[in-house]
Amino acid sequence: MGGTSSDAGKSLIVAGLCRALAREGVRVAPFKAQNMSNNSAVTLDGGEIGRAQALQAAACGLEPDTRFNPVLLKPGSDRRSHVIVRGRPYGDVGAADYHARRAELAHVVADELASLRRDVDVVICEGAGSIAEVNLRATDIANMGLARAADLPVLLVTDIDRGGSLAHLFGTLALLEPADQALVAGFVINKFRGDPGLLAPGLDTLRARTGRPTLGVLPFADDLWIDAEDSLASPVGRRVGGPVAHTGRPRLRVAAIRLPRTSNTTDVEALACEPDVDVTWVDDPSAVRVADLVVVPGTRATVADLGWMRSRGLADAVVERAHRGLPVLGICGGFQMLCRRIVDPVESGLGEVAGLGLLDVDIEFRQAKTLRRFGGHDGRGSRVTGYEIHHGVVVRSTEDTWLVDDETGPEGARRGAVVGTHCHGLLDGDDARRTFLSRIAAEVGRAGFVPASDVSAARVRERQLDAIADLVTEHLDMRAVHRLLEAGTDPMPSVLSWLSEHRAPTSRP
Repeated sequence: MGGTSSDAGKSLIVAGLCRALAREGVRVAPFKAQNMSNNSAVTLDGGEIGRAQALQAAACGLEPDTRFNPVLLKPGSDRRSHVIVRGRPYGDVGAADYHARRAELAHVVADELASLRRDVDVVICEGAGSIAEVNLRATDIANMGLARAADLPVLLVTDIDRGGSLAHLFGTLALLEPADQALVAGFVINKFRGDPGLLAPGLDTLRARTGRPTLGVLPFADDLWIDAEDSLASPVGRRVGGPVAHTGRPRLRVAAIRLPRTSNTTDVEALACEPDVDVTWVDDPSAVRVADLVVVPGTRATVADLGWMRSRGLADAVVERAHRGLPVLGICGGFQMLCRRIVDPVESGLGEVAGLGLLDVDIEFRQAKTLRRFGGHDGRGSRVTGYEIHHGVVVRSTEDTWLVDDETGPEGARRGAVVGTHCHGLLDGDDARRTFLSRIAAEVGRAGFVPASDVSAARVRERQLDAIADLVTEHLDMRAVHRLLEAGTDPMPSVLSWLSEHRAPTSRP
């Protein structure tokens, strides 16, 4: 599944195809050779992959596996990224350094894809960004470079909600070299609003000029929101979650600070599952001051994003609300920001930096990265599970601990209404989330607020996956998809035959 741009719908459609095929009894697995995202998940063996691939694995009924995303880039700045290879830290590299290492990474990608192909019936591959980044084609391991090397037919998806999609599809195909073009079997339109009949003449023109049919027009669905892959999906001012039926009881307002390099935005999605909780991404101090709860989320650049918060007045607003006894939750990098002192020779290289001082805790960054599943309980006995991905560790604390891990003991810190933890995903646990929200409601005087007793974050995620699969199976030509899957390891003749049968030219547009 290739795209005309980032956030075109590749991750969603791959998840839908994975669930749809799994429901047919097909052994299917997802694959994204190279991902650039700060949203990640921990595998059973302590590796790290993109969060979207973890969701796609769930769509297949599988646990996360490092093979699903062998190369993960986590941007720490505009010029450098932390590189994860086969689930393990590979180093921090600039763009030029990374491209010089592509040959080595190409072998990793090929090996992992071959391994998956041996274990399952179907592998659904997702590209990265646009397949027409011709400036990167010589070293491409994620898009047409992968398709050519592994003999993969390609469907090209575009987001029509942004406008210009017909030109995006035509131009993307036109920029490809002929051998790459030959693997593009058809187009998919994503997020269409309105009457499909009005779009039909444009699709006919596109087919006449490119020789490719459009295999599906997926309607806009504003109720699909779980596990956003791209930062474009979490804009400032956007309410997290889909349409909900409010109960009429008092509501909680949650402001999640949209840091420049926010990681694991999925942490706040569990809160948004609750019908009486409004979660919004914010970047202004006024929103921080009036919210019932402020979440400072994880980040790939703790010190740099702390500096950004200070420059925007957000840091002062967080400190001010904490001094007024209003709740603040810090997760991973956000937790580190709330502490007294940060020593960071790893991510920023700046050494000692003053934190916000809301928790009397000192953090030191280590070269070794903590990657682990978390299992334990909170101070009130509720079971807590999650995962940890961080370089910073607590080296001194005088605060009460918030959580207790079954294996490693105390985790996190709390002082009054301020709490912090390195644990991601803890609010996915229904009992832990309800306990936490009940405490928040008491602290801000929302006496009538009651967490929903029948909401399960896991069931919400499963319903989302089924809804995506329903969308794909209803609006995508699944017979054409099955035929392309049956092409096996020799898709080019199959794609050319497919196009020929549709009586359309295969020449370069």
